[in-house]
Amino acid sequence: MPELPEVETTRRGIAPYVTGKRVSKVIVRQPSLRWPVTPTLARELPGHTIDKLERRGKYLLLKTRIGTLLTHLGMSGSFRVLHTMEIPGKHDHVDIIFESGLVLRYSDPRRFGCLLWEPNPIESHPLLKSLGPEPLSDELDGEYLYRKSRKKVASVKVFIMDAKVVVGIGNIYANEALFMAGINPTRAAGKISQL
Repeated sequence: MPELPEVETTRRGIAPYVTGKRVSKVIVRQPSLRWPVTPTLARELPGHTIDKLERRGKYLLLKTRIGTLLTHLGMSGSFRVLHTMEIPGKHDHVDIIFESGLVLRYSDPRRFGCLLWEPNPIESHPLLKSLGPEPLSDELDGEYLYRKSRKKVASVKVFIMDAKVVVGIGNIYANEALFMAGINPTRAAGKISQL
């Protein structure tokens, strides 16, 4: 599964190609992903410009003046920028075609990702509104984690992987961080002392 650094790398990789570009067409070949592709996406997005491409946790947010396309790569999803239209493969589910001729293609062999159109303020979307802070934000520090962990019986590894506590920490990064800190990953989060 792509973890936060891979999602940020994807964002940085595709942002120069899509930011400021106007969508001319959306082709949805396979709407059955983890959550079905929003049925109105092919009608709503064309004619609008991608003003900003942001990341929140493991979600990519393609923002326009009238709404946001909330995407998640799931276990095996990826976006590719094509300079010309290519014949789609078996797992190429959605194409976002820009007036410039560029194509942003979403491919997902396991279909655990999502592409959801949200016309309302994206911060209030059910998938985003209860997310914890970003790992490198000023909000996340030892005091925050200590406060959140009190009375938690879950293991510290499970605790830091909870997106409501902090976003984007997957198995690999949880293991590495706890190893570097010398903390047993099975220890109850509530039993970790403050230095």
